[in-house]
Amino acid sequence: MKALLLLPLALLLGCKKDAPAPADQLPPATQTGANAFGCLLNGQPWTPQGYNSRPNFIVTYDPGYRGGNLQVRVYRYPDGAAHEQYLIFGGNRIAQPGSYPLVLSGDREAFFADLAREAPCKEFLEAPSLTYRTGTLTVTRLDLARGVIAGTFAFTLYRPGCDTIKVTQGRFDKKL
Repeated sequence: MKALLLLPLALLLGCKKDAPAPADQLPPATQTGANAFGCLLNGQPWTPQGYNSRPNFIVTYDPGYRGGNLQVRVYRYPDGAAHEQYLIFGGNRIAQPGSYPLVLSGDREAFFADLAREAPCKEFLEAPSLTYRTGTLTVTRLDLARGVIAGTFAFTLYRPGCDTIKVTQGRFDKKL
């Protein structure tokens, strides 16, 4: 009899809702000008958050500059912190939908900074201190008539003595 009374209690206590997978916490990959941005940064969801007198997600595209220049700039204040993290990526010679390499030095690059980290690991910007940068920016929609640009991205950054920065499953969709 005691076992029958304890069984429902054990079932209730044993049932816990699993947390959503990190990728499920990102906005969907759209191509409609939805003003959406998200990625996994070292396996954790990373989206724009906070405000410092300028928008936390800016995309600019100039088709006449260096064969088409795309810049994606995003920042956040994690968990209400007073410090900023930011991601910037893009580059030149982006004139149509397609995949474009992000490289250590060249037409297309990616950057990360977390101003709460100790130097020198707070900024992953340029060579020679940044020794490894590789990845891909894929533009899935570039519609100047409708003013929509969308795409996906992934990249890895390394600086000696610092943890590697791995950005995966990135997506952006912006009305220009």
